[in-house]
Amino acid sequence: MACVAVLNHAAVRTALGTERRAALLTALRAVQEASGDAFKCLHYALLVLDDEPLIVLDRATSTGFALRMSGLGDNFQLHTLLADVLIGGGHLPGRAPSAEEAAVCRDQPGQVPTTGSFNLVSPTGEWVWNEGTPADIPVVDGARLLVLDPPPYQRSWPAGRFFPHMSGDLVLERVLAPEEAARLLANCVTKGSPGE
Repeated sequence: MACVAVLNHAAVRTALGTERRAALLTALRAVQEASGDAFKCLHYALLVLDDEPLIVLDRATSTGFALRMSGLGDNFQLHTLLADVLIGGGHLPGRAPSAEEAAVCRDQPGQVPTTGSFNLVSPTGEWVWNEGTPADIPVVDGARLLVLDPPPYQRSWPAGRFFPHMSGDLVLERVLAPEEAARLLANCVTKGSPGE
């Protein structure tokens, strides 16, 4: 619990560096195996990314976006903020989260029911589960690359932060030029449900 509390601070997370973080994750895996305890909160805290570039491609509109994410504990939080930034910002059609839904995913206390707007998919077509973390999104050419597909069914969850004391943010840096988005999408695989 003490480690998780300290990792709520971005300065601590960024001071770890890539090598030390990898060593801590390796040590944690050994403890998980020996104890049979998942230590999920510590595991997720060590996976939190800060000032991380994210390229998002929307397959339905053939558009793309360069964003930057920090302090996101899970993909439920990322999903809600993507809908806020991209739909709420007028870049994509769909249902935007309310101001309160977005605020509890950034820095306000509590949780608010929300409904998903997308299906998060890797460039190779595998689903990126909301239950996972942004660290699950593959890196392609120096940035994490995520594809948005229409949701195959309605998903709802309590919008909020996995780590209630960790502020999260997702910032749109630029809309990709149509030719850049088209080039990136051309290299992305289309699959249906998991296991296809």
